[in-house]
Formats: sequence, C-alpha cells, structure tokens
Amino acid sequence: MTSRWQKDSAAEHLDEEVHLEAHDSRNQYNRHHLVEDTSVVGSFVVRCRVRQETEGVDDWRIRITYVQGQEEQTVASWEEAVGYMQLMMKRGVTCMNENGMNEREKNEQSIVRLLSVGTYIPEQKMTSGDIADASGIPQHIVESKLGIRQKPVPGPDDHPCAMGVAAAKEAIRRAQIAPEEIDLIIYIGEEYKEYPVWTAALQLQHEIGAVNAWGFDMGSRCCTAIMAARTAKSMMLGDSRIRTVLLAGGYRNGDLIDLTDPNTRFMANLGAGGGAMLLQRGAGPSYPEVLDSAIITDGSFAQDVIIQAGGTKQPLTAELLAQGQACFRVPDPERMKSRLDAVSMQRFTQVVEQAIQGSGYTISNIDFIGLLHMKRSAHEFVLHSLGIPEERSVYLEDYGHIGQFDPILCIELGVNRKLIQPGGIVVLAAAGIGYAWGALTLRWGDEA
Repeated sequence: MTSRWQKDSAAEHLDEEVHLEAHDSRNQYNRHHLVEDTSVVGSFVVRCRVRQETEGVDDWRIRITYVQGQEEQTVASWEEAVGYMQLMMKRGVTCMNENGMNEREKNEQSIVRLLSVGTYIPEQKMTSGDIADASGIPQHIVESKLGIRQKPVPGPDDHPCAMGVAAAKEAIRRAQIAPEEIDLIIYIGEEYKEYPVWTAALQLQHEIGAVNAWGFDMGSRCCTAIMAARTAKSMMLGDSRIRTVLLAGGYRNGDLIDLTDPNTRFMANLGAGGGAMLLQRGAGPSYPEVLDSAIITDGSFAQDVIIQAGGTKQPLTAELLAQGQACFRVPDPERMKSRLDAVSMQRFTQVVEQAIQGSGYTISNIDFIGLLHMKRSAHEFVLHSLGIPEERSVYLEDYGHIGQFDPILCIELGVNRKLIQPGGIVVLAAAGIGYAWGALTLRWGDEA
C-alpha cells in the first residue's frame, strides 16, 4: 500500500479484438472517415482517428496523438491504416482524447483512493487490572465481558491535536508524498482537545507544513472518520481543485470517564491515540478504492450521554468541577439502555448492508470488516448477524476504544496480519453517541 502507482510503459499484445467504425459525413468525392478504437491494451485505453485527406484518391493519412507526443503516417489503403493502428497498440501507445487525457486516466480522475493510513498509540498503558482497581469491576469481567486486556492512555505530551499530527506525519511518510501536495485537511478528532473553541485543523496544517491546504474541523463522535471519508469523497468529486485530502486527529476522551460511576462503565474502554487517512483522486489501481458509505443518525438519543457542565446551559465552576460534573454522565440509564438495545445492533447491520450493496457487492463478498471496539458479545453479535466469520475481523482487546480512530487502526492491523489482501472487499463500521452509525466500503488495490 506504500508504493506509488506507475503506468505500464508498454503492452506486448492486444487484450481484445480491435473494433473499428467508419462514418461518412460528406459526399462520395470528399468523405470524412473517422475511425475510433477503444480497445483495452494492457492498462491503457487507446483511441485513434483516421482521416481521408484527399478527394477521390485512395490514400489515407493516420494521425495519432498519444502521451509522448504526436505521430503521423501516410498509408496506401484502409487495411494498412488499420494495420498501423494495431501495430501502435501492440507497442503500448496511449492515445489521448480531445482534452489531452487518455480514457483510463480520465476515469481514474473520478476515483477516490486511500493512499495510506497512519496511527499514533501512546506508550503508557492501563491494564485490565488497573481498570478493575479503579472501577471495582472484577478483572475477569473487564477482560471477558468488556473485552479489554489493556488500553493506551495519554502521557504528558499526548494531546489530541499533537497525536493527530504524529499520525498525519506517519501517513504522509507512508504515502511518499510532500505535505505541499495536500489540498484539504479535515480534522476528525474530538471537541475535547488542547483548547476549547479552537480549530485544530489549522494547527495541524501548520505542524505538518501543508502550506497549500485549507482545513476545517468535523465532529460526529466515534462515527467521525466514516462521515469525514464520505464528505471528503463528495468534495473531491465535486471540486476539481481538491485532489488530495488528509483526515487526521487525536482522541483522549478517556479523561472524561468516571470509572466509579456504574452508569458510564460501558465507556471504561475509552483509550487515547491518533489516526490519519490520506485520500487522493487518480492515484491508480495499486491503491484501495473508496466506494460507497452509509450513515444513520437518530437524534432521539442526543441527550442520553452528555457532559452536563461546561456548556452555555451550565457554565463550569469550581464547585461543579469538584462534583465531577465535567465527566460524561447518563441522565436516564434505564431509558437509554432499553431504547438503544432495541435498535443499535440492527442499525450496525443496516449501514453495513447499505454500504456494501451501494458498492455493487453483497455481504458474502466482504473479505474483512473493521468494527469499532465494543463489548465482546456485541462484536460477535454483529459478525454473526452479518454471517461474517470472526477470522475476517480483528478485535481491539489490546487497544480498547480509541474513538473514531478504531476503523483506521483496524486497517493497519488487518494489513499487518495479512487479513487484507489485494483485491479484497473491506468494510469499516462505527457508531457514535448521539447516536450515529456509519459504514464505509473499500475495494483493496493491487498491492496490500
């Protein structure tokens, strides 16, 4: 996945039969014969034109415009003209259309691909034993039910945007591009970051040296990466000036969890880290193609998990801070649980089905699925509901839940463990409080 795509320099033979058409547009003495061939030659699509330049003379001139320049040849007959085009095609010549772009290149410019991913995982870890000590939950329950053996926690310099910068630099290094090539930056980290009311995308832009980019922050909690990929693809296809897009950010919402609160213990898996994805139009078939995505949101859950203090409704005070009101709370846990349990797993399967079907595939075509970290039983339920074997996924028991960066981490682990292979169909799925569910389909490139 790290190599740059390069075009084939030649093709040794035709992949399919040449198809020619002659169109008469003038009288019999001054005919305008146009021949176009759109046969695939190796990785090229060839278009050629043949014109009769003289009146009443069986003499043909072929003019072929191709990537390397122009070439003209006078031939004595139509058959010789066809033979010359076949010879050119055997040489692997790529002929251009009127806009100076061969058809394969033209089509490739409408395809958004994943150049690379990058992650940053803090060195410091919190083990299942540490979580048990802090929460009062037995260690075996932390491991077997919550599905956590350990999770990364931030060190003194592991701030959200800073972790996003580290992940972005890794993605840029892997993609072998210059930061100046990036046209747009979408910060996909959390609102909880170095400073409140602060556009982290601009700090990240400065830190990585993306001087030609512009940027903005985007947030949908742990579904942000999926939503941002969907948004970026739409922007790239709708604006020819946007070719290369960086999605990056950091996460440490574990700071906002009170492990002694039994109502928020389901978020005891929250860890820390950063992630990045580089997308580009026209990168070539070596890279994974970003296909369809699906999003479902349900605003009836919007106030079920909130931080009550620190907003305009309840400004943060020393007293509220001492009371622990700057942490996530669930105002009505029974109501939330009953309603969420009734729909959440169904919504996961819905977005996966919509994303894969919208990409022209079925569930049976999925070679790898990357799910955000959730309790082990929920992870298994989603896989079994979709009919996907567990060996086609990874479970993040040594990472916990690093928010919206779980899907990016799943890609990295899937590639490293050789679960993602060239040509494979990959689906990423996530959910965020509020509530939002999302899935994204990719068709892996020629290289894993």
